[in-house]
Amino acid sequence: MAQQPARKELAAKKTAAAIKIDGLIDEAAWMEVAPATDFVEWRPNAGVLENAGNKTVVYLLYDNTSIYIGGYCYERTKDSVSRELIGRDKVGVNDFVGVIFDTYNDKINGFGFYVTPYGEQYDAKYSSTSGEDDSWNGVWDSEAKMHENGWSFEMRIPYSALRFVSSNNQTWGLNITRRRNKTGQQYMWNPVDPKVNGFVNQEGLWTGIEKIVAPLRLSFSPYFSTYVNHYPNKTAGIKDVTSSVNGGMDVKYGITDAFTLDMTLIPDFGQVQSDNQVLNVSPFEVKYNENRAFFTEGTELFNKGDLFYSRRIGSTPIHYWDVNGQLNANESLLKNPSESKLINATKISGRTKKGLGIGVFNAITKTMYAEVEDNEKHKREIETGPLTNYNILVFDQTLKNNSSVSFINTNVLRSGKDYDANVSAALFDFNNKKNTYNWNGKFSVSHITSPGAKGSTGYSHRVGLGKTGGRFNFNLTQEIADEKYDINDMGILFNNNYIDHYLWAGYRWLKPGKWYNRVNLNYNAGVSSLYQKFNNQVITSKFQRFNTNVNADVQLKNLWFVGAFAGYVPVANDFYEPRMEGRSFKSPSKLQLEAWFETNSAKKYYFGADYFVGLRNQFNSKNHEIRAWHRYRFGDKLSVSQNFYFNPFSNDAGFYFPKDAAGNRIIINDIVFTRRNRTTIENILSVKYNFNNKSGITFRARHYWSKVEQKDLYDLQMNGDLSPSVHAGAVSLFDINQNYFNIDAVYTWQFAPGSFVNIVWKNSITGYDDAVQYSYFKNFSNTVSGTQNNNLSLKVIYFLDYLNIRKWKSKS
Repeated sequence: MAQQPARKELAAKKTAAAIKIDGLIDEAAWMEVAPATDFVEWRPNAGVLENAGNKTVVYLLYDNTSIYIGGYCYERTKDSVSRELIGRDKVGVNDFVGVIFDTYNDKINGFGFYVTPYGEQYDAKYSSTSGEDDSWNGVWDSEAKMHENGWSFEMRIPYSALRFVSSNNQTWGLNITRRRNKTGQQYMWNPVDPKVNGFVNQEGLWTGIEKIVAPLRLSFSPYFSTYVNHYPNKTAGIKDVTSSVNGGMDVKYGITDAFTLDMTLIPDFGQVQSDNQVLNVSPFEVKYNENRAFFTEGTELFNKGDLFYSRRIGSTPIHYWDVNGQLNANESLLKNPSESKLINATKISGRTKKGLGIGVFNAITKTMYAEVEDNEKHKREIETGPLTNYNILVFDQTLKNNSSVSFINTNVLRSGKDYDANVSAALFDFNNKKNTYNWNGKFSVSHITSPGAKGSTGYSHRVGLGKTGGRFNFNLTQEIADEKYDINDMGILFNNNYIDHYLWAGYRWLKPGKWYNRVNLNYNAGVSSLYQKFNNQVITSKFQRFNTNVNADVQLKNLWFVGAFAGYVPVANDFYEPRMEGRSFKSPSKLQLEAWFETNSAKKYYFGADYFVGLRNQFNSKNHEIRAWHRYRFGDKLSVSQNFYFNPFSNDAGFYFPKDAAGNRIIINDIVFTRRNRTTIENILSVKYNFNNKSGITFRARHYWSKVEQKDLYDLQMNGDLSPSVHAGAVSLFDINQNYFNIDAVYTWQFAPGSFVNIVWKNSITGYDDAVQYSYFKNFSNTVSGTQNNNLSLKVIYFLDYLNIRKWKSKS
């Protein structure tokens, strides 16, 4: 591989001038510093110098409190600039300029600040081991202005938004990027070679930064919120309309130059986007996205080792489902909260001068109770969840060649007689000197303790070797988890007891050709076996499954993307679908084909589609999946988009809970399956309107419909085959018709840096029956006419920086 070119250098210039952040480069101070110029294309045609007619000029200044960035992005005409108002932390179709600082110059970590032609902001943290974390939010200023021959911008980044060491003379890593979306081009000030592994490690240098001091980083974000909720309970003594008033605070404190404490006190997450709920007929739980900002922002250290699933915090109390079994004959259930109440949560994270990253996370949920009442109106409480403490401790030592070693421990402590859980893992990630090969691994131990009972200890490891530089890459991985390994109290693991091997190989055409900009060709193969046979396992084999596929994706010259996939899965042993340890279902072989495309997203109308088909030899089963998405921009302020998913799955075979004619579950001697037709349709409509770069409205409506038509009943044989059931007379078949409908309408106004007013309306409808015969529109009509929960809320968040408070006091 060719030697990396010398890093570009830009001399730092300190200023005493007052810079007004208005997007206009009209202060004399800008002309006193040498600009960053001669940007080099990163993609699609890496290494090509930018055209003089579209040149980029960026200036950097600093003073005792902030860094100032100003610049001009030249275009031949104003119409060449791709722009829309889309809101903070979104890019959309916008051109942008971004500045990435590696404040420790360690080639491992970075802070990115981006601005669009309308002055909207996007920011992110970067790590060579964790990639981009766009959930991180800093508080900084930006503005931009449109001109006939391009656009200009200004940014002010206070030192409180960064982490660095106070020193008389510093050199930081620096890169500046610009995207021209209509041409699909992105440029870098310091060239970035796409064949080289890593991004922050290919930065230039900002030299001669003199006598800057990391400020006291202390800020408060108190909030006030109020909610009104309407749900027609149709139950005497229970109000249909309820309301609440809440208050709390987020605190951010810089313990040292490098370490920050984040705390949320009496948090309120009632305005987060509704979950995309689904009908789950699998033996495993559904993993939902995390929409709570505190658990997504600045969590890159805590996500190492894949041991942390933040939705565990505040989830369903562990004894929620046990309440009905504790009711007396004359008692009825009044309320049983389905979510644990979070009292507070704290994060401490940072990295020392010698590259040691340290992270501490702690959260506490309160004791939860169900309330029951007897016939004489006497009430009592049943504990459903104990007082629980969730804790994570992380050490991450960076090494030369973008390598690292890490240790992470997660711990869940419950009060009373409930069990506790602990998981520890050691990780390594080593690159060779040329950054072309990688060796990585994880060794993990879990331990569960229950008062008065013997503990359970499990083990897992993953080791991998791969080539990461150049056009041809590969990765070979082994992963093992024994039958006692369990991380599910603070993480998520769908099943343990496996030994898996994976192979991935890929080849990239990175230099544009006659008809394409870039091409990726990939091959995947994986084989899975049981680590240890189950107790009472019937079949002798440990083999679970083998899969192999090849896929390719291409960016065409017109900026369209196209791709295709072909895969094969031979007959497998499914040890989980039967829902009984030791039994297995002989899953049929599968031939899988897929193709997709999407048009140029910079156009006013953007469209994409994906078609997948899976063919199984059992029951002549066919699984079709059709996805389509499109968006139309009516202007810079308004856009409408729709995502559509259609999944008709005929003659699927799956486990069935046996029921009698009245719908009650019954116990029989056999495991029964059904041949069934499954159909799922999901429709998501989104509307976005922005008044300006500080306020806007978003509207999102989602309807999910999934139905299961049970056809025939089968008994699972000892060898994993299915045969017509002998219980057809005793077991009745019930269809499933599940609907979820949600609306999330949000008005946001950023009235000051870091300060927001949010007004949210949420509508929720859940419908469940066995009426699978209805058409889509009849079913939709029945759903929206069902019982609805409506919630209207107002939340005000005000950002207070201690340094600004001190200034106010000094002036008064």
